Amino acid sequence: MFDKILIANRGEIALRILRAAKELGIATVAVHSTADADAMHVRLADESVCIGPPPARDSYLNIPSIIAACEITGADAVHPGYGFLSENARFAEVLNHHGIGFIGPKAEHIRVMGDKIEAKRTAKRLGIPCVPGSEGGVTDTDEAKRVAADIGYPVLIKAASGGGGRGMKVARSEADLETALMTARTEAKAAFGDDAVYIEKYLEKPRHIEVQVLGDGRGNAIHLAERDCSLQRRHQKVWEEGPSPALNAEMREQIGGTVARAMQELGYTGAGTIEFLYEDGQFYFIEMNTRIQVEHPVTEMITGIDLVNEQIRVAAGAPLSVRQEDVRVEGHAIECRINAEHPATFRPSPGTITYFHPPGGLGVRVDSAAYQGYRIPPHYDSLMGKLIVHGRTRNECLMRLRRALDEFVVAGIDTTLPLFRTLVRNADIQNGLYDIHWLEEFLKTGGLEIE
Repeated sequence: MFDKILIANRGEIALRILRAAKELGIATVAVHSTADADAMHVRLADESVCIGPPPARDSYLNIPSIIAACEITGADAVHPGYGFLSENARFAEVLNHHGIGFIGPKAEHIRVMGDKIEAKRTAKRLGIPCVPGSEGGVTDTDEAKRVAADIGYPVLIKAASGGGGRGMKVARSEADLETALMTARTEAKAAFGDDAVYIEKYLEKPRHIEVQVLGDGRGNAIHLAERDCSLQRRHQKVWEEGPSPALNAEMREQIGGTVARAMQELGYTGAGTIEFLYEDGQFYFIEMNTRIQVEHPVTEMITGIDLVNEQIRVAAGAPLSVRQEDVRVEGHAIECRINAEHPATFRPSPGTITYFHPPGGLGVRVDSAAYQGYRIPPHYDSLMGKLIVHGRTRNECLMRLRRALDEFVVAGIDTTLPLFRTLVRNADIQNGLYDIHWLEEFLKTGGLEIE
């Protein structure tokens, strides 16, 4: 087992990793920018190191500074959390070169799955169902027209690198294709430094279903059921729940078994998530995230398995502590991402929290690094925390979530709490009748009215 883990992240995920390490008896090192000197994970870690000024490129993305922090403190492993360097294959390789453990998958798997074109090829080879589309990158309009005609309109043009909805355009006819292709390539180049794009069939009303996997690199891999992440705004997840209201036990075991066998064949190490679009009873692979997910607590709540603990253990060379037959899905869980944003305009709201009262009670979990008096800096993602609620049934979970949201008080900044108080009372949400377009359509039609 590792003696000391450096946490190369910030916010709630840094605190989550710190807690898991302490429960394993492992010393912790927090790194931070000057803007995060008063962050909760910095206060609670055994040691802390300032690695640079507020801009992420000069601190949390600064590989030499992080390596130096490891050497200064004697940390023998790094947990990257999510975002920042978590899916940077070069970072994993540099750590390995310096004899420092990377708590994540092999660099080769990060690299393969980070390229959406190569990821799709790999998924097909491993028997994972994929959306019909181009076999590789599309470089010109004539090629794009041939592919689109073959799979049928509408089609989706997507950047081969990156994510978050950038470099993603829909073409509903051949007349739209040239402009959509040019726009997608321009956006992809600006956002990711790579203008490679590919084309796939555009699904009109799909759900976003993702399967959580764990592997130990020893030929063992399991799935821990699915999460439904269909409530999204601008391709960013807002509300996640598990199990999905759209799947039954047979569907769950079918897709989960397919994914687990694929990860076993790949020799995957650590936590990962295979993401699908699901429509008319069919699953279509879209990408794999080779890291812990923001929404991992949903899986922890319904399975009782500590995913970060397993990440650390397998990175240290231990086998998985659970087998597939040990995994039991109990009840229902929902996570709401509470952002420091105006709930109607989604304008970021950095500033000082003047009052902070999180909810509690049976089945209620709050993952947040916020506290009364904490100043949310303007330099990073606006995620302030996550409210996760568990119940024996989905209805009980929804009622508990309603109660917890009404208890949650944050003053001094705007948050998205009012949005979730509206959603939890909506009939479509209560009945599980939503897809990846539902939330944006709801917001466009004035479903949320806030002063």
